[in-house]
Parts: sequence; structure tokens; C-alpha cells
Amino acid sequence: MPTPLLKAAAGAVLALAATIALAEEITVTDIAGRQVTVDAPVNRVILGEGRQIYLLGALQPENPFEHVVGWREDFSQADPDNYASYAAKFPELEDIPTFGGFKDGTFDVEQAAALQPDVVLMNLEAKTATEDAAYDDKLARLGIPIVYVDFREAPLEHTTPSMRLMGELLGEQEAAEAFIDFSETQMARVTETIETADPARPKVFIDRAGGYSEECCMSFGPGNFGEYVEIAGGSNIADGIIPNTFGTLNPEQIIAANPDQVVVTGGNWNAYVPGGDWVGVGPGADMDAARTKLQALTERTAMTGIEAVENDDVHAIWHQFYNSPYYFVAVQRLAKWFHPELFADLDPEATLRELHQRFLPVDYTPGYWVSLKDD
Repeated sequence: MPTPLLKAAAGAVLALAATIALAEEITVTDIAGRQVTVDAPVNRVILGEGRQIYLLGALQPENPFEHVVGWREDFSQADPDNYASYAAKFPELEDIPTFGGFKDGTFDVEQAAALQPDVVLMNLEAKTATEDAAYDDKLARLGIPIVYVDFREAPLEHTTPSMRLMGELLGEQEAAEAFIDFSETQMARVTETIETADPARPKVFIDRAGGYSEECCMSFGPGNFGEYVEIAGGSNIADGIIPNTFGTLNPEQIIAANPDQVVVTGGNWNAYVPGGDWVGVGPGADMDAARTKLQALTERTAMTGIEAVENDDVHAIWHQFYNSPYYFVAVQRLAKWFHPELFADLDPEATLRELHQRFLPVDYTPGYWVSLKDD
């Protein structure tokens, strides 16, 4: 008569056999345009950035960590409030092995190989560093494919195909399409109104991570938040000065541009700059503290005499909208700040709440933006 141990072993073999039988070799085109062959649905995944959980959570909200065998240690530092929410619901995430980054050369290939991943998901911005360090060749020799996704370098162009790609890898195509439909519907609430009304465009300065350092001022060129501004009916003052997605403006350029609106991106960055002047918006943020910090940022030299400060059109918004598939919420919030008369019936907070209720594993907690001007 079989012993309990033999029964357990037999069960494990049958489960493995079932997984193998269900897996099918497919070839996908990743965001870098590479043809990559993988066995799908994948069962063991390494996340090259912890914040890829923003995408994974929308695809597998019942257990987004079920197939994650390793991940880069950035989620807990860059977004500790959301990390805490996920950890409260999925405490097993604390036991997932963490890695260094490909870009800073601290990724451990041997550690990764020991976890026997089916695929390593990498962000597109790490591609050059990955190839320079020959991580791609080393992993390829071990039979571990890299698939590139992107929701940071060109979020409006690449988030939807990244969601579809991850849906295909995980066998969650229906979930991916449902999320994409919701995203496109919410974006259309802004784009159709702006196209129809064709309003005058306020000049907008996006202060990237304002207060994070004493230097002023990081901003966005024609991509990412810079593109969000244009879609929301504004005119990005850095467009034409910053040629790429990310760059810097000096105080004289900001004063000369005299922006009508200032939007600071902020977050809880105690892990990086303890007690810094950054505006701590995000889930569960202290709004009074955030508003006080936002007001203090208007006293910098770069803000001297500009229209936005004179009229209290100074706002702060969650920085991670730049690095997540939830960018459509940021576009709605910007549009309502820039054109309150056109978007009186638009409620970005309701959109964000619905996003959580329909797609995400964690409950919605307000605190993602603050303004010196009441709606």
C-alpha cells in the first residue's frame, strides 16, 4: 500500500507532467522588436523591475506573485505604500528572492539560473546595459530567454503591447484585453473632448520629482509626462528644450517661459532621501503635509513671479504614473486641472477607484494628488 510520502511524490510528478503538457512553444515579438521563443504559459518568472507588478497585478489579481520566483528590489523603495498594501494581502512576497539591477551591473546570473525561470521580463530602458554586460548572452547560454516590456520610456506607445505580450506569456489574454479596453475608454474621455473643443493650451511646467534634490529642475521632454500634458490640452514648456524623454531645465528657462500651470511629481521617497523636500503623494498620503511641502516648493528661485504661482495653479501628482499602466488616470487629472470648465463632470478619483475595484489586487486608498487650488 503506498505510503503518504509516495502519494505526495506521485502527486507532484503528475502536477509537473500536467504543467508540461499544457505548455506550448510560442514565438513572441517583444517591445524591442526581438523574436523570442518561450514555453507558454510561463510558470516561473523573474521580474527585472519590481514595479512590473503593476502590470502583473492587473492580469492576475487573485495572486500576482504566483509565478514570480525572483524580482529586482525597487518596489519596496520607490513605492513603499503600495508595497505595504501588497505585502499585507500577499505576505509571501517578502520571501521572493531579490536581485540587483541590470543597469548598475549588480544582477547575479548564477542566482537567477538557480531559480530555473522560464523567462526574465526586462524593462526596455535596461536593454543597452544588458547587452553591454553580456547578460543576454549569459542567460541565452543557460536557455533562459529575456523578454522586453516598456511602460516608462514610451508609455503611451508601449503599455498596450506590453500588456498584450504579458497576457500571452501568462495565458491571460482575456484579462489583458479587458484592461486595455478600460484604459482606452478612459483616455477617450479626454482626447475626444480636447479634439472637439480645441481649447487654448496653458503653458505647463512638469517638475519631475521636485524637492528630491536641491538641484532645479528635472523635467520631461516630448515623452512620458510631457506627452501626458499635450494630450490633456496643455503645452509642455520643456518641449523643444529637452530633446528626449528626460532632462533638466534651469531656473532662468522656467521663469522666461512663465508657465500657467506647474505640476510636481511626488512620492514617498524616505528610502532614498529621508526627510527630503519631495511631495509625499500616494496611497494613504498625509494631504496636509503634502500641501505644505508643495507650497514650500513655490518659494524656489525657479518659481519667482510666474503665473502658476500667482494663481495657485500648482499641483502635485503621484510620480509612479510615469512608470505604470495607469497613465490614463494622470491624463484625466491633468486635463481637469488645465481645463476645469471642459471637464466638470470628469472624476479622475472615481476612475482610479474603479481601476482598483475591477482590476487590481489591493483596495483603493486616496492620496494620489494634491493642489494649492481647490477644484
